[in-house]
Parts: sequence; structure tokens; C-alpha cells
Amino acid sequence: MPQSFEYDVLIIGSGAAGLTVALNLPAHLRVCVISKADINSGATLWAQGGIAAVMDATDSVEDHIRDTLQAGGGLCHEDAVRFTVEHGKESIDWLIDAGVDFTREDDNDQYHLTREGGHSHRRIIHSADATGRAVSTTLADQARARPNIDLKSRRVAVDLITNRKLSLPGNRCVGAYILNLEDNHVELFRARFTILATGGASKAYRYTTNPDGASGDGIAMAWRAGCRVANMEFNQFHPTCLYHPHAKSFLITEAVRGEGGILTLPDGSRFMDRFDKRAELAPRDIVARAIDHEMKRLGADHLYLDISHKPAEFVKQHFPTIYQKCLEFGIDITTDPIPVVPASHYTCGGIMTDDRARTDINQLYAVGEAAFTGLHGANRMASNSLLECLVYGRAAAADITRREADIPAAPEAPDWDESQVRDSDEDVVISHNWDELRHFMWDYVGIVRTTKRLQRAKHRVDLLHSEINEFYSNYRVSNDLIELRNLVTVADLIICSALQRKESRGLHYTLDYPGLQNEIRDTILVPTTYRTQTP
Repeated sequence: MPQSFEYDVLIIGSGAAGLTVALNLPAHLRVCVISKADINSGATLWAQGGIAAVMDATDSVEDHIRDTLQAGGGLCHEDAVRFTVEHGKESIDWLIDAGVDFTREDDNDQYHLTREGGHSHRRIIHSADATGRAVSTTLADQARARPNIDLKSRRVAVDLITNRKLSLPGNRCVGAYILNLEDNHVELFRARFTILATGGASKAYRYTTNPDGASGDGIAMAWRAGCRVANMEFNQFHPTCLYHPHAKSFLITEAVRGEGGILTLPDGSRFMDRFDKRAELAPRDIVARAIDHEMKRLGADHLYLDISHKPAEFVKQHFPTIYQKCLEFGIDITTDPIPVVPASHYTCGGIMTDDRARTDINQLYAVGEAAFTGLHGANRMASNSLLECLVYGRAAAADITRREADIPAAPEAPDWDESQVRDSDEDVVISHNWDELRHFMWDYVGIVRTTKRLQRAKHRVDLLHSEINEFYSNYRVSNDLIELRNLVTVADLIICSALQRKESRGLHYTLDYPGLQNEIRDTILVPTTYRTQTP
């Protein structure tokens, strides 16, 4: 029989955002953290570069704010940028106190700060080239040591439970239905507060740097429950993903370019200076479009990133993970250039939240890549993402701490009803639809877009919607079906958002509207289930 659970706080997602919330909550609250695979399976673990924060006397909060606003193409919310940057150092200090071992200078006194595209100063604190791993494993170890925190792995969220779904008055989230992947039964999780920390939706694309779980689950669930989403057209493509038939979505950190790596054509010549005066240190959208342009112009499958002109020991010391991974594929980056290709990397839009990470539904929060805070605007600046996870994760925990005494227990809710469905004998449908979705998203809604391509994508996603909804209604849910259902939803949100933006701004570049509109606005989509927020 499926189980049911009751907690004070249910956190769906175990990356930096989710674990930051959990570890900043008071010890008397019963907290549950849900993860799809093991606790360290999210995108945080994959993050190589570092965390942007003002840590040096030559840098300033105002400079970090200015750089972020400039990278964001005019769409950053300045209040969100200021809030994030001003709370940057204290968030880093919290990680240091938690035990994260950041790289120090050779004299072992000061922390080593690197520089990445869009930043005017060295302000990226890092742990070699595996910062995400250091943060993720440290926070997971801290969470395991807390008796009030339950870590439940091998589970995937199906849908949120709201008062509306229970035919009760009010606009409140009271938990979620969660599929246990061990026994394939859907469990009931009731909670006074629910946090979506599920990451982005980059698996909607054929090529991505993200782990397999980045299927937009939180965004899709929140949309179905009645939350507005914003700026979904701004999907960041990382310029440099390792190009090798046996390398699965291995990202080459932007810090390689920050430390002097140069992008070259197959003949070894540089090209970035023809696209931007900052050359390799231009923001990611400019670099990704430049690589895409040159690949199409030359008919090339990939280009190259070369740091072999630096001393071998420097390269091994600063990029040990990349050095070892490339060596596995016969590439010695101390002597050879790295074959690279752009890949879908980061979802800049998401569930609309305020500066306490609250969504349109009471007691429902969204933190990290699943959320739209206004920080990133039309283009996320390098290493601001982990910072956002920390700052807004701590803000969400602080808000829950202030309010928890006034929030009653979650009402009773029915168990998941599996009586009217059967096991699928047509899983090939899921596999085929998954491939079709990711291919047309890459071809029609990729780095460079046109209205005709977007309209074709919209037609195809509508057909997939109807097929998947029928499948979902008749068959027992599985991880693949849940993820496909969510990916179709977020793909539709991306396409609809892109069709609404009649300009080229930041990460959204369309050949039909290459210029900028005078009016600067967010693209806000409102679901039919949306209700005005109440206290």
C-alpha cells in the first residue's frame, strides 16, 4: 500500500537551493527533502565555475550590480539584483562556516578569485573547477546530520496538492503527490509549507549540459496549480560543451576562458574579436551565437577552446576535473585544443516569486533555477546562479521561520487513485515523443529563431500535449511519463513566450525581429487556474 507522510516543510529538490532552505530552518520543524535519484543528483553537483560575490577590496557591490544589469539586457529587476548582491558575502560566509573548502591563493591566506564573462572584477570564489560538487556534498553531509531533516531519494513529484484541488476555500498549497521509484506507488506528502527547488528545463533540448532530471518539473507543477511564469523564452545555451561521441553533456567551465582560453576555428584562427570587443570574455549569449554562426557558416560539427598556451601545471591546478575528463577521451588539454559545441544550459525564466521566494499560491515557495526572481533578466551572468540559490534559499527559510507559528497543519487529503488506470504496454510512445520534442525544440526554438520555426514548434507541441494527456489519463504513472508530461508543458511555455517577444534581446534572438523594442517588459504567462494572492 502507498504510504502517506506529514511534515512542517516539504522541499522538492536536493540541490543547493533546496538544501540551503532546509539547513536554515529552525531545528523544531520537521523537514523532508525529496530527490529524484541520490541526494547529490541535481545540477548543483555539475557546476564547475564558482559563485559570484564581492569578496575583494578592489571590487564593490555597485560594480557587481552594474555588471549584472548590463548582462541582463535591460530586463533585470534592479531591486532583485541589489537584494542578491548585497546578501552575497554573508551567503558565502555561511558556506565557509558549513565547511565548503574553497580554493586559496598559493600563500594559503586569501581565497583565489577568478573572473568570468561579463564580470569587471575577479569575484568568482570557487573550489578548483568542481565548486558545485564541493557545495553539494558539504550541504548534503550537513543535512544528513540534522535529526529534524528526512532525506528521501528515488522519488519524483507528480503534482502539487492545493485547496482548490481539494475543493476547499482559500489559495493554499498543502503538499504534493510523490512517486516512489522503488515500488512505483504514488505517496501522499502533506506539509504546511512546500518549496519547489527542482531546477530548470534544459532537458527540453537535444543537447544540454544538465543532468537527466532537469525536466522542468517544478515549473510545470506550479503552472498547473495556478502560478504565473515569466520570461521562459530566455534559455541560456552554454557556449562550450565538450564535443565527443562518448562524452555525455560534459560542460567546459567559462572559467577556462576567464583564465586565458581562446576560441578557435578548425584552422586554429581566433574569431571572437569579430563579434564583440570583449572577445572570449563577452557574455554567454554573444559567445554562443558567435560559435553557432561560425559552425553554420563553415558546416562544422564543432569548434575549439584552447588553453594549451598556458603552463601545463597551471592548467592541471586550475582545471583538474576538466583535465582528467578530457584525458579519458584522449584529449590532453595542456597540449591540445578542446572540441566544443553550444548546449542548453540554464532556464532564466520560471515561477514568479518575490524577494522571500513566495509564489502566487500561499505557503508555496520556489527557489533556484525553477524560480523567476528578476535577477537574470534576458541573460544570466556567469556564477550568479548558485548565488541566487543561496540568497533566496536563506530568504525563504527566514520567511517560513517568521510565519510558521501562524500556519495550521495541512488538511486531510485523499490517497492517489490508481483504480482507473493500467500498466502501459506502449512505452515506445513515450520514447518516441521524448525524442520528437527535444529535436524540434533544438531545431526550431534554439539559439537563433524565426516566427515560422516557432509556429511549427507550437503546432507540434500542441499535438504532443493531446497525446500525452490521453496517455496520462489511462496508464499508471512512471518517471518517464511524468518527465515527458512536464517537458511538454515547459516547452509550450517557452514557445508561447518566444512568440510574444517581437524583438531580439539577450538570449532570445530572432531573425524576424533583429532589433530592440522601445518598451522593456517581462513576458508573463497566466494560467487559467490563477487566483489573486491573498494574505
